[in-house]
Amino acid sequence: MRSSSPKSSSPRIPAPARKASIIRSAGALFAEKGFNGTKTREIAMRAGVSEALIFKHFPSKEELYAAILAEKSPVPGLLERIKVFAEERNDLEVFTVIAETIVGGAPDQHLMRLILFSALESHELSDMFFHNHIRHFYDVLSSYIEQRVDDGVFQPVEPMVAARAFMGMLIYHRLLTVLFRAPLIQEPKDIVQTFVTVFMNGLITQSSRAKKTKPQSRRTKRLKKTQSS
Repeated sequence: MRSSSPKSSSPRIPAPARKASIIRSAGALFAEKGFNGTKTREIAMRAGVSEALIFKHFPSKEELYAAILAEKSPVPGLLERIKVFAEERNDLEVFTVIAETIVGGAPDQHLMRLILFSALESHELSDMFFHNHIRHFYDVLSSYIEQRVDDGVFQPVEPMVAARAFMGMLIYHRLLTVLFRAPLIQEPKDIVQTFVTVFMNGLITQSSRAKKTKPQSRRTKRLKKTQSS
């Protein structure tokens, strides 16, 4: 009697890994073809799963799109990072952390194309991302600038316009670097310093600039400690 060998089977991929693969594949396709131009069967093929499995995790293409934005958006993490500095009224750190995040690669290429595609398609998902992420971030940043104006540290500027001015420099830098492939030769830290210096020099009042008793930022303290060791 011939003995039968056990059937070989490929290891079952855990559900979280399959879901992550779907999000990753869908994000790449949406960035290439836009929301309207991407079919769920294409997402299934790229992710190596069935269409039925996609709809099991995401009942609609809109929900899949929302999941991609929630995972890729740098806004929640960025707001968390600047929260403490904002409470300390540490202007240099607030603007430097924001600049470091954008110059350092956020949003990434896929997310940038995703946002632009959905905006050009006039899709409701673009409005969703704007209100849940972009608008929220600008509200926080403009509120901080308004507070510093009230403190007498910043000049009397329109807070939302100032917030857009700062982010405009950074986002345009990302557009030139990623979409038009025109990177700068300077080191990221030098690019960050230039953006922050240009912006803050236009905001800080002369009386605040003249003060020499302002506490050193954590960044400055770390630098001096490194130099003295």
